[in-house]
Amino acid sequence: MQALWVYMTAGSVDEARTVGRALVEERLAACINILDGMRSLYWWDGAVQEDAETVLVAKTTEARLDALIERVKALHSYDCPCVVALPMAGGHQDFLDWIAAETAEGPRDT
Repeated sequence: MQALWVYMTAGSVDEARTVGRALVEERLAACINILDGMRSLYWWDGAVQEDAETVLVAKTTEARLDALIERVKALHSYDCPCVVALPMAGGHQDFLDWIAAETAEGPRDT
């Protein structure tokens, strides 16, 4: 199981909450961190843009990444949302096992 750290941005904290909650409820991510107050400078439509954004950081697995990306695209207000995955090179094994358990498909023990 390859655990991933997925970096995303949203146009507002409300949008980040909507996207993040869906990803966790649908078991596409074990956890979402929302970091508000970011400023972004970027090229778009032929000009440099500057906007306030909110960062989302998801903990998931490689097996769930494609479904996570599709869900973000369906929920997101941007034409081209930022969704990039970085592998977790290591960490606390109990935490990594928790990510795997919380994103596994199928029925859950309650």
